[in-house]
Amino acid sequence: MNILVIGSGGREHALVWKLAQSPRVEKLYCAPGNGGIAQLAECVAIPPNDIPGLIQFVKQKDIDLTVVGPEEPLLNGIVNQFAAAGLSIYGPSREAAMIEGSKSYAKQLMKKYNIPTAAYEEFTDYETAWSYVQQHGVPIVIKADGLAAGKGVVVAHTLDEARVALEQMLTAGAYGKAGAKVVIEEFLQGEELTLLSFVDGSAVVTMEPAQDHKAVYDGDLGPNTGGMGCYSPVPHIPDVMIKRAVKEIIQPVAQAMVQEGTPFRGILYTGLMITADEPKVIEFNARFGDPETEVILPRLKNDLVDIFIKSLSGELNEVTLEWSEESALTVIMASEGYPGRYQKNLPITGLERVNGVSDLWVFHAGTIRDEKGRYRTSGGRVLAVTALGDSIAEAKEKAYQGVEQISFPGAHYRTDIGDRAIK
Repeated sequence: MNILVIGSGGREHALVWKLAQSPRVEKLYCAPGNGGIAQLAECVAIPPNDIPGLIQFVKQKDIDLTVVGPEEPLLNGIVNQFAAAGLSIYGPSREAAMIEGSKSYAKQLMKKYNIPTAAYEEFTDYETAWSYVQQHGVPIVIKADGLAAGKGVVVAHTLDEARVALEQMLTAGAYGKAGAKVVIEEFLQGEELTLLSFVDGSAVVTMEPAQDHKAVYDGDLGPNTGGMGCYSPVPHIPDVMIKRAVKEIIQPVAQAMVQEGTPFRGILYTGLMITADEPKVIEFNARFGDPETEVILPRLKNDLVDIFIKSLSGELNEVTLEWSEESALTVIMASEGYPGRYQKNLPITGLERVNGVSDLWVFHAGTIRDEKGRYRTSGGRVLAVTALGDSIAEAKEKAYQGVEQISFPGAHYRTDIGDRAIK
């Protein structure tokens, strides 16, 4: 098969890496890809949102399957347009992807179908929103309604933080249309957990759990990012809670979307808070998570192409996932200043030192190769250094050994990824 992966981050590098292991794959393409992906797939300079350009490329190259990485093309209707052109593509329709595209839509769906989540209200007006926050007090969670690249969520621990967040979103337009409406939620306490599931209508096959670290600094301090590291499995969260999440949240939401006439087909990302009493939804995404993909796929023993094909042909219920007993942990090496402003085009050194090291991989998230073949930075999150080990502690040690071999000016990373599971 000829397969095209759409996207350019660490998630897409991990997807390409996993797909490349399938005996069913003849040729891999990635649009637009990055410096690391170019080692495994032919990168083509078509932006993920140039849907007509992608359709033309798929027809021209006789591509059998397209896999969508990021959320934007999904919400721009790439799956609808590929289907209309008679092309095979893995991912949800524009209508189903609204579960990620609008926090308000997701919350209303959960309310209607009694799916456990934080209490909330929606606002488009600063004064009313600010009055609500003052009335309810802090801590409180403020979310831009639309897509904000993982950064439109503020957990406000002081009234001042809440006021600034509301001003940025509703008055200053910091997130454009995405922040023109905000969802204000009660602050939930507990352990965060991510469950990714292959979904085809009411058929749900859930993957192993992972735990992401969103805050930019050690100790979960500083602003939220798209993710600074991740590990899987999550041994300190009871299995009974994970089973409850599948039974009380993931399966019901898949069924709810069928009933709403917008069946979900693709990867459903469920971000959970495991409270003292029950699992509750923090957010849904309509695609593989990043950096969760970088720890889930190295543990998955199945052929990913087989799963995609079975899902697209209505046979997802026949899939039984097989998992490595080993633990996986990934550390994100980010640009100085991320998630705020940062420099690009800085030289990366030391990648050759970790090439070929057993059970250690470097997934490129924001890199390019210059005319001399040298790697340079091109994004906020630059590299995801991932390791497998017999325990979280061993995977952590191996991943950080990899991190220490690689450098670029101002490289920033957290030093405490996985500590919650080790203590």
